[in-house]
Amino acid sequence: MSAVQIRFLKWPDTLHWHFSGHRIAEDALGVWVGGRSGETARKGRESPKTFRHDWVKVIVPGAWWTAIWNASGDCYVDIVTPPRWNDDVVSMIDLDLDVYRHPDGRVEVMDEDEFEEHRHMLGYPEQVVDLARTTTAQVVLSIETGAEPFGSMGPGRLADWAG
Repeated sequence: MSAVQIRFLKWPDTLHWHFSGHRIAEDALGVWVGGRSGETARKGRESPKTFRHDWVKVIVPGAWWTAIWNASGDCYVDIVTPPRWNDDVVSMIDLDLDVYRHPDGRVEVMDEDEFEEHRHMLGYPEQVVDLARTTTAQVVLSIETGAEPFGSMGPGRLADWAG
C-alpha cells in the first residue's frame, strides 16, 4: 500500500487543502485512497486539522469531480479540474462548488456564492464555469439515483477499508 499525496489548489495554482492517504485499490473507475481517523490535513499553510473519521476517496482520470466517503456516513464531492498525477502526488484545482450528501440522505449543493465570487475575481474561463456547473448537476443526479460510485461502491470501499 503506497502513500499518495493529495493536493487541492485554488485557481490557478495556490495551495489549498493537502493531505496524505494510502492507495488501497485501483479499478476501472480510478484510484481509491484511504485515510484514518487521527491523520491530518492542512489548508494552505494553516495548522493541521485532524480527520475525525476513517475515509476513502476516489480519484477518477479525466473527471471534473472527486468524492470522499466518511465513516460518519456522509459523502462530499468536490468539483475540480481533472486530476494530474506526478508519481504518487495528485493535484487538482478546487472550483469551489461542492455536493454534500448528508448522513440522512439529503443532497445539498454548497459554496455557490464562493464560486460566483471566484469566477469573476480569479477569472475562471467560461468553459471551466460551464463544465463546473454541468458536472455539479450530474453529480447531484448521480447521488440522488444511486448511480455508482454513489450507490454501493463508495460505501463498500469505505467498509472494506475501515473494517
